[in-house]
Amino acid sequence: MDQKTFQALAEEMKQQGVALIAVSKTKPISAIEQLYAWGQRDFGENKVQEMCTKYEQMAKDIHWHQIGHLQTNKVKYIIAFVALIHSVDSFKLLMEIEKQAAKIGRIVPVLLQVHIATEETKFGLDRAELVEILEYTTANNNLLKHVQIRGLMGMSSLTENAEQIRTEFKALNDLFTFCKNSYFLNKPNFNTLSMGMSGDYPIAIQEGSNMVRIGSLLFGERH
Repeated sequence: MDQKTFQALAEEMKQQGVALIAVSKTKPISAIEQLYAWGQRDFGENKVQEMCTKYEQMAKDIHWHQIGHLQTNKVKYIIAFVALIHSVDSFKLLMEIEKQAAKIGRIVPVLLQVHIATEETKFGLDRAELVEILEYTTANNNLLKHVQIRGLMGMSSLTENAEQIRTEFKALNDLFTFCKNSYFLNKPNFNTLSMGMSGDYPIAIQEGSNMVRIGSLLFGERH
């Protein structure tokens, strides 16, 4: 993507109140530096080791987003600098983030990942698991002193069927509204619905997304 096209996209997102996360996984430093020079500051990585390497090499005003499946034993490596963990898909992971964040006295923002796609290979909580976590953490309000749940994240099915994608995104938005009203009514920081990637972000925005994760559209297809 050239600079003019990127800046038009970034401006469009800004006008709609949508945060643009540039998915830089597998991309070289040079490609990230190009977008950085054009003003992009939020980048998403799948793998902890790759994120740590890029963090060490790049400007420190970049906000790094962990968007891929996160193993509990890898949390400690990113806890000091990660801007947002999108992929909290278990109570065990949530508590490990709390434990590691407590060690350094930092409050770490996270999103709870919900499984909305038809593919079983995708990670995420179902509605019952999500509610169970929120019920438990609400009832034990001293449990999360170093984790701030900011919202929900989900990935649609890999399909050409736009109506199916729309239905999945709408269901996640409905779940987000339910969670907001039931557990976070007086907590303005619960305000992020991260859904939509290169192929489906316009539908995601129409269905309420305010954070999109875009890779191939910005950087070109992965090889």
